Amino acid sequence: MARAIWKGSLAFGLVNIPIELYSATREHRPKFRLLHAKDEAPVRYERVCQREGKAVGWEDLVKGYEYEKGRFVVITKDDFKTAALEKTKTIDVLDFVDPNEIDERYFETPYYLQAAKGADRAYALLREAIRESGQIGVAKIILRDAQHLAAVEAIGDAIVLTMMRFADELAALDDFRFPKAEGIRPAELKMARQLIDNLSAKWNPTKYTDEYRDNLMKVIRAKLKGRPPRLKERETPQSADVVDLMARLRASLEGKAGRAGTAANAAAPARGKKRAGARKRSHAA
Repeated sequence: MARAIWKGSLAFGLVNIPIELYSATREHRPKFRLLHAKDEAPVRYERVCQREGKAVGWEDLVKGYEYEKGRFVVITKDDFKTAALEKTKTIDVLDFVDPNEIDERYFETPYYLQAAKGADRAYALLREAIRESGQIGVAKIILRDAQHLAAVEAIGDAIVLTMMRFADELAALDDFRFPKAEGIRPAELKMARQLIDNLSAKWNPTKYTDEYRDNLMKVIRAKLKGRPPRLKERETPQSADVVDLMARLRASLEGKAGRAGTAANAAAPARGKKRAGARKRSHAA
């Protein structure tokens, strides 16, 4: 059983439900350590004081904010608690909103909220109420000395909390240059839409695997056995030059002609533009 990252309560209105927070993701890629090329011995990282040139132990470290170049103010654990105000162990649900109104860019990392001892009935009641509402909660939580915005929603038998970005953390679209739609010919647009239709399918997450990780593990196992690896090869798509865009679209359509097309696509469920909304619909049943 995984260890809880955080323990506290989920609060909405005057209701408090004791919960535990668990990571909803798993890291499967191989981990590497830096070695000394000469003798392949692991390299140890040291925290060195820039003034003394000596290593510093963890017990002698404090956190500092650089308010001017080379000048710092030390922030203690008590300072962080003061900034956090009162509810440091509570997920406070502030609002319930339509998931289709939330921009995809706001969502970050998902976590599972598990009912603490004696809270099963209250947990199940809130989960089903959220599911029936078709909405998701917008909450705040203090985790690892920082306040986070978070979404609270019902997925299967779980209440899932997904960390979100605050509005000022998103780069404004106006800060970048994106091409306008002028100059797109109807024939090009029609052909591009046909290609999208031919590639349409029902969402099946197990269909998409990490081929790079698989190849990397094959390389590692082959090196241990002293033989060359047998790797899965992929075609590298050619760059779509503006000059021959129509030719590339046409070739792509011809290459996908063997796929089950319009009949299967007609049966596929409609997909919303927003990740949260689509996810809510798929788990609301």
